[in-house]
Amino acid sequence: MERLNLQNADSLRDVILAAQAYLEEAGVWFGHGTDNALDEAAWLVSHALGLDPDFAEGILSHSLTEVEKATVATLLQRRVDERLPAAYLTGRAWFAGLPFYVDERVLVPRSPIAELIGNGFRPWLEPERIERVLDLCTGSGCIAIATAFALPQAQVDASDISAGALDVALRNVREHALEDRLHLFESDLFTSLPAQRYDLIISNPPYVDAEDMAALPDEYRREPELGLAAGSRGLDLVIPMLRDAADYLTPEGVIIVEVGNSAEALNRQFPHIPFIWLDFEYGGEGVFLLEAGQLCDYHSDFAEAAKSL
Repeated sequence: MERLNLQNADSLRDVILAAQAYLEEAGVWFGHGTDNALDEAAWLVSHALGLDPDFAEGILSHSLTEVEKATVATLLQRRVDERLPAAYLTGRAWFAGLPFYVDERVLVPRSPIAELIGNGFRPWLEPERIERVLDLCTGSGCIAIATAFALPQAQVDASDISAGALDVALRNVREHALEDRLHLFESDLFTSLPAQRYDLIISNPPYVDAEDMAALPDEYRREPELGLAAGSRGLDLVIPMLRDAADYLTPEGVIIVEVGNSAEALNRQFPHIPFIWLDFEYGGEGVFLLEAGQLCDYHSDFAEAAKSL
């Protein structure tokens, strides 16, 4: 696609509107922090110009220099030609109201679990009684870090199989000054974790099935496949996680897992298990909760299912 033409765009407002039209014409896919061309254009333009994303409306009338226009055009060109999510171009994403560094070693943060964190995991748990939390498949560390802020009395552990992802997570832990309360582990689910019991285990693991993987838009293909793909039914990590989780939960503990579109496959696999599917005021689905006792009750089912993976 031709380069964004900003010759007749004088003000910041004009440039943003031209960028919006350019993104719409290019047919890029949204879903990594924005859901429309105008918001994405404003985000990318503000980044290119060194402005805060929440810049004051009053500066929309400011004129841009030719050098500034060229900088904007170059960034927008990369967004279109490379189909890179805006978060990778800016190196910044937001989750649960907090900023995070991101690059192509991790998924761009997005999960309805942010709403649970904001509510202190009520009504499922009493937040003041949560002492230890484990975030499995932590990626950028966004869920673990947001949880640490929401539960200031809690110790939080977070793990991932990807050393690259853990490098990103460590950067975010340090940026948020949580080194004393948040510890990272390189581990394939529970395999390399210390023996520990948690009041809460949270996970947004890979859960995209083979059919959905084949149909992903280009922008999602720029994310690490390791963070998305989970076998033919999207359950290759969730089932082993459920098999082993009881050994890491306190008697009153719970596990909360996002499985997205693979929720139907999980229900088909275990039609007799009473998963609690959580509702979200601000949108999102495919997140379930099970209690430690339920994991024990149905351990043989999870173990048998794991043998066929």
